[in-house]
Amino acid sequence: MKIALFLPNLGGGGVERVFVHLARGLAERGETVELVLASRQGVYLAEVPSSVAIIDLGVARVARAVLPLARYLQQNRPDVLLTAQDHANVVAVAARALAKVRWGVPTRLVLGHHSSAIGKTAAEMPLNERVVMALVPHVYGRADRIVAVANGVADALAGHARLQRQSLDVIYNPIITPELYSKAALPVEHPWLQPGQLPVILGAGRLVPDKDFSTLLSAFALVRRELPARLLILGEGPERPRLQALVAELGLGDAVELPGFFANPYGMLKKAALFVQTSVREALPTVLVESLALGTPVVATQTASGTAEILQNGQLGEMVPCGDQQTLAAAMLRALRQPRRQVPPTALQAFALDTAIDNYLSMLHAVVAEPQPKLQRVGKGPRSI
Repeated sequence: MKIALFLPNLGGGGVERVFVHLARGLAERGETVELVLASRQGVYLAEVPSSVAIIDLGVARVARAVLPLARYLQQNRPDVLLTAQDHANVVAVAARALAKVRWGVPTRLVLGHHSSAIGKTAAEMPLNERVVMALVPHVYGRADRIVAVANGVADALAGHARLQRQSLDVIYNPIITPELYSKAALPVEHPWLQPGQLPVILGAGRLVPDKDFSTLLSAFALVRRELPARLLILGEGPERPRLQALVAELGLGDAVELPGFFANPYGMLKKAALFVQTSVREALPTVLVESLALGTPVVATQTASGTAEILQNGQLGEMVPCGDQQTLAAAMLRALRQPRRQVPPTALQAFALDTAIDNYLSMLHAVVAEPQPKLQRVGKGPRSI
């Protein structure tokens, strides 16, 4: 089977990392895999194995990739095109439709839904995101299948896109890989994470409002009143100046650092005393799984997503309401004061690379073989084209 994976680029996001894992895992199983990028750039390019061909469509913005992607489908004829990210999904639907009408391309289309954007108000989204979200109910139903990364994500999408929930697939991302452990074993140079230092709390993600690092900083200030500790927030983004100003306002300059983005944060994650997620929205937060796999305790906000599925409704880590600094601080103190809990390997098996590849291969073979698309709109049976 020839499988094409389509993304805008391989920038430093969770979806991009997941697709690199998928590409490698599928290629190791003997499938022909091509990674199709609107623009060949991003920090994860170096991690693509030589067994996976990289196709550069040569456009600066994914919105301009419709015709180049359609031409790629005409020339390369993959059996199935798998994509992710809402704007790339809309482009893929248009490109596959163009290739099918103009050249009779039979490629099946599977949309990966990794987004937590559903539920945002118009004021919370930039114009381009509002346009994409408005298009979703009109275009997603033209795919052959949709794969959501968590049940909560599938539930939200089914309602927004007017699709029958039972016609959506759910496959957890391949997160736990051999590289996770080998990278975590590499030396960590940050002085705060050396033996004999104060416990370090870790946060990670793009410095954007949805991650709500302001609440983490405010909660950490409360923690410091009772327990000496330090806080590292890994990532980059437009919120950096505001967060740095809040660090100064709270008098935390000697205990908080925002050291930027790390391609390999796993050693830091393993050595941290606690990982804290304060997001108001998440789909399937990769770093929660990585933390548990590396033996680091977690505290996370209750988002309408895969967080509860990862943490088994609080059995593997405490969950707290979003934006509640007092409750968050209390949960952080409890986690720091109690012995580390050993997470059974079976609890995370669904996120292992081999498990995810098994599930994706089963789904992809079914997509290629089925005479009609599985995907159904509300009030309608399977579409014929």
